[in-house]
Amino acid sequence: MSASWKQLPFQIFLLLVSCCRHTNTKTPPDPTPATLVPTSPLPTDVRSVVLKGESHTERVELLSPVDLALECTWTGGLSKPPNITGFWRKDGDEIENGRLAVQLVDEMYHLKHVFRIVSEENLGSYSCAFGNEARVDFILTAPQIGEVRDKPMVSYVGDSVVVACKMGETKPKPVSWNWYKANGTDREQISVAAEPRRYEFKNKEAAAKLVVHNLTEADSGLYYCEAVYAIGTTTSHVELRVITLWEPLKPFVAILVEVIILVAAILLFERSQSKKKCKGGNGANEDQTNTLTQGENSTAEESSSARHRKV
Repeated sequence: MSASWKQLPFQIFLLLVSCCRHTNTKTPPDPTPATLVPTSPLPTDVRSVVLKGESHTERVELLSPVDLALECTWTGGLSKPPNITGFWRKDGDEIENGRLAVQLVDEMYHLKHVFRIVSEENLGSYSCAFGNEARVDFILTAPQIGEVRDKPMVSYVGDSVVVACKMGETKPKPVSWNWYKANGTDREQISVAAEPRRYEFKNKEAAAKLVVHNLTEADSGLYYCEAVYAIGTTTSHVELRVITLWEPLKPFVAILVEVIILVAAILLFERSQSKKKCKGGNGANEDQTNTLTQGENSTAEESSSARHRKV
C-alpha cells in the first residue's frame, strides 16, 4: 500500500506533462489561405510624338504585356494660352478622370499617361487631345503580317494548292500560327488532326503554309492565317477560287460561237443576194426575147407588104 502511495505523485506528474504536450501541439486553423500575387513588375516602354500641326497617327506594335507610357508634345497654334485642357480617349471614349490642365512650358504643351497593356483587350486606339485643337492617335496592335495578297488564287478541281502567309523581314517571329476558313459570317478553324488527308500545315517561324489536297469547288472562299503573340493576334486573308478545266475555255467557246453566227449570217446574206441577181437576169432575158420576137414580126410584115406592092 505504501508503494502505491509513493508512485501516485509520479503518475500525476506524468499526466500533467502529457496534457501540456497535447495542448501545445494544437494550432488554430487558417480560415483563408493566402493568395499568391505576382510581384514582378512589367517591363516599361515609352512612345512620344511631337505634334506641329493639328493631328498625327502613330502605329505602335507590341509583343508582350508592358507598362506603356504615351507622351504627346504640341507646339501650339496661333494663340498660345498659358494653359489648355488635355485629356485621353480609348477607342473614342474619354478615359475617366483623364482631364487635366496642361501648362504652356517652353512654348509647348506636354501630356503624358502610363497605360498597362496586358492582353488583346487593351490594344486599340489611344488618343491624346489638346482641347478641340490638336490630337495624336496611337494605334496599338500586335505585329502586322507583311505580305497581303489582293488578287485571288486560282486552282483546279482535283489539284492541291498552297496558301501562304509571311511576316515582314523586320517583324518579330510569332509564337504560333492558326488557320481558319470563312463559313458565312463566321470563321471555322482548320484542324489537320480532324482531316489529315485534306489539310497539311507547313509552318515555319516567320511564315506559314496551308496545303489543301484534292480540291473541290466547295473549297473556294476566304482563308485566314493568324499569327499568335503573347499580347494578342494578328490576321490576314487569302481568297481561293477553285474552277473546273472547262472554266478557262468558256471565253474561247463564246468567241467561237460568235464567229460561227457571224459566218452563217454572211453566207445567208450572200445567198440571198445571189438569188436576187438570178431573178434579175431572168427578167432581162425575157425582155430581150420579147423585143426580138416583136422585131421579127415587124420585119415579116414589112416584107409581106413589099411583095403585095410588086404584084
